[in-house]
Amino acid sequence: MDGFAAVDFGFAREVLQRGIAVLYLVAFVSTFNQFRPLLGEHGLLPAPVLLDWVAQKRERRKLLHPTLFTRVRYTDRRLVALCGAGIVIAALLIAGVPQLGPPWVPMLAFLVLWFGYMSVVSIGQTFYSFGWEMLLLEAGFLAAFLGSNDQPPPTVVIVLFWWLLFRLEFGAGMIKIRGGREWRDLTAMTFHHETQPMPGPLSRQAHLLPRWFHKLEVVGNHVAQLVVPFFLFAPLLSLWMPGPVPQIVGAVAGGIVIATQLWLVLTGNFAWLNWATIVLGFSAIGLPGIETPERTPETSLPWTVSGMPLWWVVVTSVVGVLFVVLSVPAVRNLFARRQLMNASFHRWQLANAYGAFGTVTRERIEIVVEGSDDEEGRHWREYEFRGKPGDVRRIPRQFAPYHLRLDWLMWFLPLGHSLDDWFSVFLVRLLEADAPTLRMLRVDPFHGERPRWVRAVTYRYRFTTRAEHRADGAVWVRTGRRVVLGPVGLR
Repeated sequence: MDGFAAVDFGFAREVLQRGIAVLYLVAFVSTFNQFRPLLGEHGLLPAPVLLDWVAQKRERRKLLHPTLFTRVRYTDRRLVALCGAGIVIAALLIAGVPQLGPPWVPMLAFLVLWFGYMSVVSIGQTFYSFGWEMLLLEAGFLAAFLGSNDQPPPTVVIVLFWWLLFRLEFGAGMIKIRGGREWRDLTAMTFHHETQPMPGPLSRQAHLLPRWFHKLEVVGNHVAQLVVPFFLFAPLLSLWMPGPVPQIVGAVAGGIVIATQLWLVLTGNFAWLNWATIVLGFSAIGLPGIETPERTPETSLPWTVSGMPLWWVVVTSVVGVLFVVLSVPAVRNLFARRQLMNASFHRWQLANAYGAFGTVTRERIEIVVEGSDDEEGRHWREYEFRGKPGDVRRIPRQFAPYHLRLDWLMWFLPLGHSLDDWFSVFLVRLLEADAPTLRMLRVDPFHGERPRWVRAVTYRYRFTTRAEHRADGAVWVRTGRRVVLGPVGLR
């Protein structure tokens, strides 16, 4: 740290800029593939219907976060064009092309990504209601002010990344401590690997680890989320304290965050939540002399401060002041009795409150969708999803950081008091053998033909023990079959 310039955080900037750009690339690819069948003109929850309803009354616009589609009418083609532009810009940032120019070039590139993706999230309804959507938006906004390669990163922006990571980790830790008893009696991870929304290929092995290890997981989580985040700010002490100790402390804190997130990456599929946290963790790692441009003597150039143009120092300082003001509700929320989880306090989704998994379910209930092509409905065949459990012999795949939105919402369905409206439309699309809908699935048992009936059945799923797996090769055991909807057909 050197006043306005975070001279030892050039490597951190490289990881932040390129890492966040990778996540935007994944987000736009996910949107390109899934938005139209989920939310497009003929989707399960058509975005044009929402936008038309909002347009009927001026005051309804306040219910939406800012979106391009209140100014430009939504069409599926325009959505595709937006995704294409986002993919191209993100790819350029990953390659480091905008960073070769003056600081306003990467700034504009990231701001375009930020507003473009916010335009999607704002009309994404329940399919875009995940906390990592606003996390990506806030990270993208901050990345816009990291500057370009010919100058050191601004101290204020690096500190704002620490503040984002602090809210993310400490907020999640507080949600857990105030949430389910399982986080306090250290049993949460005994169930988590089995009941998490979308298990990965190593989730079963993690679940079968001894109970004492699961208790250590919980203790490690509490330390990583409730203690370690405070040490992210240690490098600020280097402004007054000479020597490498403050930066070492900050780097160790960032390293602990990264290590705990890598374990979650190995044992689950949480879209880009864990990967975003890993990228943010690198913001605390300062490496003297690594990827830091040579400092130009301030006396040789007018209007420079700490090797940065004066106008850029002013811009980044204004961003810092803006976040100080916007962060007041988030700070209050961290220490509120009724802490909000994944909440935005204003329309632009900056300085948000974060948190996840305040409670852990103890059993896994899966909704399995079946179809029948005979008039009497005697023979039923299962539709299989790409990520959610279905076939008991199929090993879960690794999809993260890619986000399978339909599969995630299927996990939430059994937790509600009633089936969501989108699910009824989904069943109609299956009865119609709608090609875009079927492409989101892993297996269509009718190979593009229309079934006569469909229905929804619930099972309780659990991982097989080692002995059960050796006996028949199954990954899951499912019991307690119950029909919860149907049979239903088209008239």
